[in-house]
Amino acid sequence: MLDDALIKKITAPNGGVFTGGGTNTYIIGTNDLTLIDPGPIDESHTKNILDAYGDRIKRILVTHTHMDHSPLAMPLSKKLNVPVMGMTILDNMQYQDESFVPTLHLKDGDLIETDEYTIEAVHTPGHASNHLCYLIKEVNCLITGDHIMQGSTVVIAPPDGDMRDYLLSLKKLKNYKIDFLAPGHGEFIERPFETVDWIVNHRLERETKVINKLQEKGKISLEDLVLSVYDDVDPKLHRIALASLEAHLLKLEHDRVVELDGNLWRCIN
Repeated sequence: MLDDALIKKITAPNGGVFTGGGTNTYIIGTNDLTLIDPGPIDESHTKNILDAYGDRIKRILVTHTHMDHSPLAMPLSKKLNVPVMGMTILDNMQYQDESFVPTLHLKDGDLIETDEYTIEAVHTPGHASNHLCYLIKEVNCLITGDHIMQGSTVVIAPPDGDMRDYLLSLKKLKNYKIDFLAPGHGEFIERPFETVDWIVNHRLERETKVINKLQEKGKISLEDLVLSVYDDVDPKLHRIALASLEAHLLKLEHDRVVELDGNLWRCIN
């Protein structure tokens, strides 16, 4: 069982299509606390964090700079006079939190060490180019941000989202000892590598479906292709699925399997 004395969470009241039940804010430690993903700027969420943990928070970590994960980081940092850590993004700022300016820019393999625990930063681009997961080494628990969600797959939205990077980042997790996943949305996940394998297989099955539909239909627009490739998904979600479909096509273009001819996609062979 996961040691809930070491890792606690507070869920922000920002539930929705993209965020599920809301964004999870994680609190690591007992006295020397690390706050991970403070979430959106919300008065009640801020109060819950400060009332429960404010005087013990020593640092703030951010998995990535999407608007449901990082905006509260800078205001909390100023209020508590503590450093903020994460990875900035230089390009493709659409949907990004431009207010985020970390005190310390983390990179893959960096360690945050305290007398109570050690956190390792694991760079996992794909959902976002600046995405980091955080491995709590004492309990082998990975804080996943939006790299892995409980109960659903994540949206990969180009140009900052990259399907090829995403699949490589998922496979990269196999290099670590991980017993639990703590996702940015949803509940703790046991059997983490079964989850990783399911996501990779799901994405590759979707990729195969993209290729088959292109071979069947010849040249086709992104908007028409989504109707066939995501025919197993509620049509109300097709607008969201367009982003991940484009990410699949860009990966296949990189692999020299498909090409864009004007506004239409087609298989090369």
